[in-house]
Amino acid sequence: MKSAKKAVQEVLKQLPENSSFEDIQYHIYVREKIERGLQDLREGKVLTQAEVEKRMSKWL
Repeated sequence: MKSAKKAVQEVLKQLPENSSFEDIQYHIYVREKIERGLQDLREGKVLTQAEVEKRMSKWL
């Protein structure tokens, strides 16, 4: 797994030079969420569609 610093450097390389701080923060945020989701997947911390629907039915 890459360090956070290296991941941010990769994000910065892909963004245009005129990117705002807000653009940069957004892309880092999305990258972090994707990494967390992949880690959850590797650790088996996932729900099936049926489990999600069952949980959501209590709210709707």
